[in-house]
Amino acid sequence: MKIKLTTLSASLLCALFSMQSMAQKALPAYLDDSKPVEERIEDALKRMTTEEKIKMTHAQSKFSSPGVPRLGIPGFWTTDGPHGIRPEVLWDEWEQAGWTNDSCTAFPALTALAATWNEDMSLLYGRSIGAEARYREKDILLGPGVNIYRTPLNGRNFEYMGEDPFLASIMVVPYIKGVQENGVATCLKHYALNNQEFNRHTSNIVVDDRALYEIYLPAFKAAVQKGDTWSIMGAYNLYKNQHACHNQYLLNDILKGEWGFKGVVVSDWGGVHNTREAITNGLDLEFGSWTDGLRSGSSNAYDNYYLANPYLDLINSGEFGTKELDDKIRRLLRLAFNTSMNRNKPFGSFQSEEHALAGRTIATEGIVLLQNKNNVLPIDLNKAKRIVVVGENAIKMMTVGGGSSSLKVLNENLPLDGIKARVGSAAEVVYVRGYVGDPSGEYNGVVTGQNLKDDRSADELIKEAVEAAKSADYVIFIGGLNKSNNQDCEDTDRHHLELPYDQNRVIDELAKANKNLIVVNISGTGVSMPFTATVPAIVQSWYNGSESGRALAAILMGDINPSGKMPFSVIEKLEDLGSHLLGEYPGNKEQLAASKHRGDTINVEYKESIFVGYRWLEKQKTKPTFSFGHGLSYTTFEYGKVEASSKTVNADGTITFTISVKNSGSREGKEVVQLYIADLKSSLPRPVKELKGFKKVSLKPGESQTVSFTIDSEALSYFDDKKHEWVAEPGDFEAHIGSSSSDIRSKVKFTLK
Repeated sequence: MKIKLTTLSASLLCALFSMQSMAQKALPAYLDDSKPVEERIEDALKRMTTEEKIKMTHAQSKFSSPGVPRLGIPGFWTTDGPHGIRPEVLWDEWEQAGWTNDSCTAFPALTALAATWNEDMSLLYGRSIGAEARYREKDILLGPGVNIYRTPLNGRNFEYMGEDPFLASIMVVPYIKGVQENGVATCLKHYALNNQEFNRHTSNIVVDDRALYEIYLPAFKAAVQKGDTWSIMGAYNLYKNQHACHNQYLLNDILKGEWGFKGVVVSDWGGVHNTREAITNGLDLEFGSWTDGLRSGSSNAYDNYYLANPYLDLINSGEFGTKELDDKIRRLLRLAFNTSMNRNKPFGSFQSEEHALAGRTIATEGIVLLQNKNNVLPIDLNKAKRIVVVGENAIKMMTVGGGSSSLKVLNENLPLDGIKARVGSAAEVVYVRGYVGDPSGEYNGVVTGQNLKDDRSADELIKEAVEAAKSADYVIFIGGLNKSNNQDCEDTDRHHLELPYDQNRVIDELAKANKNLIVVNISGTGVSMPFTATVPAIVQSWYNGSESGRALAAILMGDINPSGKMPFSVIEKLEDLGSHLLGEYPGNKEQLAASKHRGDTINVEYKESIFVGYRWLEKQKTKPTFSFGHGLSYTTFEYGKVEASSKTVNADGTITFTISVKNSGSREGKEVVQLYIADLKSSLPRPVKELKGFKKVSLKPGESQTVSFTIDSEALSYFDDKKHEWVAEPGDFEAHIGSSSSDIRSKVKFTLK
């Protein structure tokens, strides 16, 4: 149907446009998005009463904070988590709100993202999850997490990006940019030194400045200065005997002082403990100081939060002015103009085919082929007539559980389902249980609906699995950890490094029964693998979200060539790491023994200093089971000789290293070329070498590509804790280029003038 534009209607349109233009001119500055942001901030600030300002600095419900209704300034709606948009809960409680339209796309856990070693995957992840958050009308996404993997026992390692600060620094930035393109703020967490869940509220971290600046802060700094994250979440633990959510050193001196952070510091839920420190020590927005909003004998306990009426009382009494308050409001308004008051943000999308594909793509790029003796993988369906799948993790939903990152999804494609669908009629796929781990499936009111109970004894289960394995062409054991307490789960740490539920025994018996055994370990952290000598093929998978089954099947069947690399070292025993060998995990033994109250502060001294992960292993000359950066392919890659653009580099200059990489196999594949720098002589102790660059390249069979890395003196520097500055010490260095931290293919020496 065509509509004719008459002279009258044209006049009406002109009048409407004129009125709109006049209305825009009459807008107060803070509502006029054509004006500079800082001008808008100051205009809004001067219009607000002290009471309205106080309201903005604390929560009004479990996941929201109030705005200023009188001025048309909306509040903020937050959501967990880094891997998907959490289902809605009740206003004042953790219980489910009972919505039927809040089932999200579950994306792979962040260890899986780190294992891709691919910045493009990080950007895809951020854009996809940001669109889901935007569609659900969230202003702040509580993630990503970048705390360093100090111990494999940390129950929250699966939410972070591994043991190396450089890898985490590179991978976090595109995620942030992708999310914030949607007008949704990332809330980077947990700042800082939150490296264990045991005693997380009462652990006082004792760490030297070198380790703080070289290991534990770089990813946060990159997120602030390169990613421009709009908010950041304080941690639960203490540092220098101050809680991290109101910590002078971390928040004022470093974050807002040295790094120039202009965004909002948000407390972790229940992370605030003191009004005066919260006022002066850098906190801007307080959440979750009680489990519900109806405690403290008040109809609205949110008014009793540390930054609520207690703050207002201190101002009214004259003990505090509004200087600190105004700084908090400026930051909150800056956040509002980027999110809740941003008229140009997109609409977002939710549970789309594109997001499912994004999750599957990220998952396949992150799955790591650890071992492949006799080329057992990929599975040859031309020869396989019977495939036996063993293990609880083949059938257990992993999107539910693990703490605040627990999700509700409409469908989760499980490993067994993915394998069956991919194999189709080409072969018979038989499933046997093998072991019983945690048959439950519920977290925070979200129920998987699975009944995994099995009352048979361990001997019966193993006997059944062995009998099935004897007649199989391939046996795929799918086990590992799960997201139950004391495994990969918030607020608890693991008790040991071994696989739980006696899985090693199951694997040993299967290895005796069938030579074509494939072990798939699903976890978010490292486990000991004493079976490497007897099991030909080992795959490290992760909590891969909604598309986990299809992603794993694509790797096992060879539809996609594996290209993931380990973001942490896999060790044989806990004492292989300094954090355990030196005895300061999970805290000072004398204090732990003497502690009589749950709230007692316990010191946790990082005696290993800068020697975390592969840095410690190389220092001690300890061989890991699988190295940091390790990951195999179904093809092979040949490296040429690395060349440097110069034999010397000035402190204010750069140097470029180039190396040729060739796909010498018969399949197209991707390789992660890694650059490590070694300081050959230093006045302070330094690691044997440190990751300072990586690039993922895709090569067809026979194809070569020249990979180059350009670095400056920053990559050669260490933090001098006496001078409190970064120092690039003149002398000889070496550039090591290889396929992992232990598989160095070529080196070249150069000198810093």
